[in-house]
Amino acid sequence: MFLSGVGAVIPPGTPHCCVHVTLPQHTETLGLSGSVMGATVFVQPLDLVKNRMQLSGQGSKAREYKTSFHALVSILRNEGVRGIYTGLSAGLLRQATYTTTRLGIYTVLFEKMTGADGRPPNFLMKALIGMTAGATGAFVGTPAEVALIRMTADGRLPADQRRGYTNVFNALARITREEGLTTLWRGCIPTMARAVVVNAAQLASYSQSKQALLESGYFNDDILCHFCASMISGLVTTAASMPVDIVKTRIQNMRMIDGKPEYKNGLEVLVRVVGKEGFFSLWKGFTPYYARLGPHTVLTFIFLEQMNKLYKTYVLDR
Repeated sequence: MFLSGVGAVIPPGTPHCCVHVTLPQHTETLGLSGSVMGATVFVQPLDLVKNRMQLSGQGSKAREYKTSFHALVSILRNEGVRGIYTGLSAGLLRQATYTTTRLGIYTVLFEKMTGADGRPPNFLMKALIGMTAGATGAFVGTPAEVALIRMTADGRLPADQRRGYTNVFNALARITREEGLTTLWRGCIPTMARAVVVNAAQLASYSQSKQALLESGYFNDDILCHFCASMISGLVTTAASMPVDIVKTRIQNMRMIDGKPEYKNGLEVLVRVVGKEGFFSLWKGFTPYYARLGPHTVLTFIFLEQMNKLYKTYVLDR
């Protein structure tokens, strides 16, 4: 249940899953920021493994890592425990920009599209709202995304080829100084395309799954319901977005070779991946991607739902 608006009037007989109450903007922003930042700390190692898997065997069918578990063990052995948290500062900045923006916009648009009787938007409208929110958030968060991809990929390179960013702000400053300001938005189009797919799937499928679970009569509006809806949402999102995500990862990590970029555009990435690495390489890193997205989705929505419920209990209902 998304909360929107102090003093909202709920018509008698309105189903619980359709109640839509609004939080004050500053309170909702704080709740969104806290939830996504908290979730990131837990899933950052999975994000790193996913990125390494997507870059593994680039340009050939030979892979650096046989499985996600092999990748994790190799990273721990070669880089230590701190190595699996490489890029955490960039991950936090990404959530503070991208995720907070898209969830905030989604909540506002969801409220605007809710009927006067309290009925939520239909599935198609939820998807459109999710895509709009995702594309906007992706544009805002692209610089942090570029820094994250590069920082998490650095450890797989020989020492003399590493970029050696010390933190996300060092990365952003050096990218701007060494490659130009526009490089911060390299891969912006596939990043936005991925966000459209992710948000259409994640946000809409979460709302729809939760609504269906509540209407089934077997679930109450509690953590179990939020968990199940989030896991369904994560699975749908993973399958739909991975081909776009590998395009984004490769473009944002690419280097200039003799003054020319490794890839001209996202279509070339897709063609080369399928041609040289095989069709199913588009889903390379599926396990860590889902292992990352599932818990991240669960933690984000559970944190948000609990904050919303606490606010409703101790503020709206008093």
